[in-house]
Amino acid sequence: MAKEDSPSASKDLQELQRKLSLLIESVQNNSKKKRKISRKIYPWVVAFMKSPVGQYLDRHPFAALTLLVFVVMSAVPVGFFLLLVVLTSLAAFVGVMLLEGLVISVGGIALFCVLCVLGFVSLSVSGTIIVSYVAMSSLINYWFSPRPLTQNPSDDASRP
Repeated sequence: MAKEDSPSASKDLQELQRKLSLLIESVQNNSKKKRKISRKIYPWVVAFMKSPVGQYLDRHPFAALTLLVFVVMSAVPVGFFLLLVVLTSLAAFVGVMLLEGLVISVGGIALFCVLCVLGFVSLSVSGTIIVSYVAMSSLINYWFSPRPLTQNPSDDASRP
């Protein structure tokens, strides 16, 4: 029974090997076609592949794969870091705006209070000055008004 299975197994292995070689050939042909397409669409890829780093990575596929895996895996932490930077910047901007608004509001309220107190003080000082002016002018007019000399009636009786 083992002898009957071995020719069938070898035929299956040969068929599998043939399909695998066709698949590899198909992938290689597609990659050559894609290289032609990528030269038209992505000229920066061609420029990179002509650079010394691109040539090194073309000769060392394990290093290229390692670099690709590193870039893909580092994209998430770098993305989170950039998101943190953007959110922190926005929070700082909003915080500065809120702080500036708070400072302006408190300053405006303080200015309003100071102006109200100054208005009350100016009314008080003006009232005091006006009352003092009226009182002093009345007193000065009373003290220094020209009055005719009048004789006392008692003085008239004493005279013969």
